[in-house]
Amino acid sequence: MKIVVCVKQVPDTETKVIISGDGLSIDPTDVKYVMNPYDEYAIEEALKLNEAAGEGEVIVLTLGTEDAQSVMRTAMAMGADSGILLKVDNAALADGLSVAKALASEIKALNPDLILTGKMAIDGYGHQVATLLGELLGMPVLSTAKTLEIVDGLATIQRDIEGGRETLSAKVPCVITTEKGLNDPRYPALKGIMQAKRKPLEIKEITLIAEGIEILEMSYPAKKPEGRIVGTGPEAAAELVKLLRDEAQVI
Repeated sequence: MKIVVCVKQVPDTETKVIISGDGLSIDPTDVKYVMNPYDEYAIEEALKLNEAAGEGEVIVLTLGTEDAQSVMRTAMAMGADSGILLKVDNAALADGLSVAKALASEIKALNPDLILTGKMAIDGYGHQVATLLGELLGMPVLSTAKTLEIVDGLATIQRDIEGGRETLSAKVPCVITTEKGLNDPRYPALKGIMQAKRKPLEIKEITLIAEGIEILEMSYPAKKPEGRIVGTGPEAAAELVKLLRDEAQVI
């Protein structure tokens, strides 16, 4: 089975975010970048599917700057066979639609049996690209998979919903997004890291025209007001209730 896994390079969750002077992106200085955590589940599931079948190919696809090569090498160290980087200079300003169009164009040429990706990217929380990919490719989309099984060309997933679990099926090829709990992503071993250096990584320069969504402004969250002591002893309880009702309006 030929599986394409779409991944994204994102800032580490422990990175201190500083907004650039243009107010539209984060300052990349001293920012540590990693693979989007939800995409790790997609890589692992692709590897497991082909390992169970005893054959297959896993191709990692991403859109970003040249620095995104490190994420591709990480995926290949995990076990992916090759990677394709769609290189753009304005990746930080790319909207979901323009990204999906670029990815879809490359995926059509690859003609895979299955497309996997994380349910969302932790930097933008857009929840857009996978659904847009399905629309552009004319394929069904099964989202937020907690389990995945493919039998006789039919992909079946289970996903959590409020109060229970839902089961969905679709014929392959299809787009499936992965959720935490689907598997336990493997850590790249030293052997895999060394092999990844020799695996093919194709870099294609493309022109990305952001046309669907425009970033108007990035701003920091409002600072939380400092706490205060309203008193001591039994009298403080009455004062606290009064403030919660009249000032905070939470009771």
